[in-house]
Amino acid sequence: MSSRIDVATLGAYIREQREAAEVSLRQLAKTSGVSNPYLSQVERGLRNPSAEILGQIAKALRISAETLYVRAGLLEEHPATISVGEAIVADPLLTDRQRGVLLEIYSSFQAENAASLATETPKRRSTPRRTTTSAEAK
Repeated sequence: MSSRIDVATLGAYIREQREAAEVSLRQLAKTSGVSNPYLSQVERGLRNPSAEILGQIAKALRISAETLYVRAGLLEEHPATISVGEAIVADPLLTDRQRGVLLEIYSSFQAENAASLATETPKRRSTPRRTTTSAEAK
């Protein structure tokens, strides 16, 4: 996480999102509950909004609050989704031996599940037989 927030970049991003949504500054102020002058200052990079204000802006723009938090430096950007194996290998708290054991166990679970899925036959759905009453039989 960066210690210095680039409020100009954050403000420009908020402005871009507002314009893309075709919302005026006044409309955004009304829907977000943030004053028009304050929003203007945020967009111009003169103010550093709190997490609460960013959440209100995000909600009004119908974008992810997390995105604004990352842009403001309040959250770290999550890396792209990684596999379980990659996470095990990357974990600095595990020893090489522990990584190896975990990877071996994980691989065996995957192989076992893949084998059982391959041998499973799709179950046919049985339809209940309709019984006729004595009145219907006549």
